[in-house]
Amino acid sequence: MSNNVLVFVDCNEGKPTRAGLQALGAGHRLAKQLGGKAFALVAGKGVEADAAGLGNFGADAVQVAAGETFGAYSQDGYARLVAQQAQAVGAAAVLASATPAGRDFMPRAAAIAKCGVASDCTDLKVEGGKARAVRPVFAGKALATVEGTGALYATLRPNVFAQAQTANAVTPEPVKVPFGVGDLKAVVKEIVAGVKGKLDVAEAEVVVSGGRGLKDPAGEGKANWENLEKLAGTLGAAVGASRAVVDAGWRAHGEQVGQTGKTVSPKLYVAAGISGAIQHLAGMTGSKVIVAINKDDQAPIFKVADYGIVGNVEDVVPALTAAFSEILKG
Repeated sequence: MSNNVLVFVDCNEGKPTRAGLQALGAGHRLAKQLGGKAFALVAGKGVEADAAGLGNFGADAVQVAAGETFGAYSQDGYARLVAQQAQAVGAAAVLASATPAGRDFMPRAAAIAKCGVASDCTDLKVEGGKARAVRPVFAGKALATVEGTGALYATLRPNVFAQAQTANAVTPEPVKVPFGVGDLKAVVKEIVAGVKGKLDVAEAEVVVSGGRGLKDPAGEGKANWENLEKLAGTLGAAVGASRAVVDAGWRAHGEQVGQTGKTVSPKLYVAAGISGAIQHLAGMTGSKVIVAINKDDQAPIFKVADYGIVGNVEDVVPALTAAFSEILKG
């Protein structure tokens, strides 16, 4: 095992995602501490075009797995690929984003390599010459430092690690894959996409989230959620939701912000009718500016908010929309 770091970079429609570039940035910094190189690994259809550009985001070398085998996602295929390349580069650490896919294939890759996996990590460091990961435990009330007996396999929480800015000239190298589609246990045949053009809360620079305080959108809360959508439209924001809202079936799981949802770090986060349970705070406290709206002046959300508005969402949200509309017109 060398001091190199292998980073699986997530791609969407052939282009590296924000979370993937953040993981690469984390791998770049870890490799520098270890005295090794950062290897970026991309897989999928049409990923070749943007692969060379990963040298600008911290990659010292780029490996590409394309072709029919990776034309569609397969937990088995991705796991085998990552374990294979980790061994090929002698990786001391193997990283990927804690996206649904990363959470799916990374434990399997670690199992193939007979290593453990640290999930949803928020920090990486080197102690005694070994790579270690830091991850929240007990709903974020404590932090655990994890070290592996072999290579450190870890998934990284999106929107926690910064992207790297480098000027590495790299020539992508194709990966020789000793298995084909017929060797895989399962392959995704179809992905049903959500509403086209809808902003993802994990990628948006402005997020407007609603909580249980907005009430049932199929009943008395219908106008509240419509007002929240209008505010989001005015700000060019993505609409998020608390776990209580998603569990109630009021909004899609893809909009959930929090420990069991998505982690966000927008320039502006507006929390309307959200009390501020620790699980929700774990997903949004990285926001640059937090505005909280709640009728309970003792709500925990106010402890982390930069600006707090005590009042009913029925009154405050439309007033904010009108104020922002007037300001943005000028």
